[in-house]
Amino acid sequence: MTVTAGQWQLQEAKQHFSELIRAVQTSGPQIVTKHGQQVAVVLDIVDYRRMIGVDLVDDFKSFLASAPEVSDLEIERSTEPVRQVDVE
Repeated sequence: MTVTAGQWQLQEAKQHFSELIRAVQTSGPQIVTKHGQQVAVVLDIVDYRRMIGVDLVDDFKSFLASAPEVSDLEIERSTEPVRQVDVE
């Protein structure tokens, strides 16, 4: 395997994916090349979340927690009889 520090040829990245992930966790972002051109960067999820400025899990939890209480909603049901549906 001929991996330059932090740079992987696509075929080697595919064949040694576990090693690529270990390198990401221990040495930081890894660049993947195809035909000598840089085509992708593999980085740790913590770095990715920091880069985009969002923790998706906490953001979703906050969204759910900000919903109004069901008891605060004024929901009225119709008193009209249910219509008949023919399911033949």
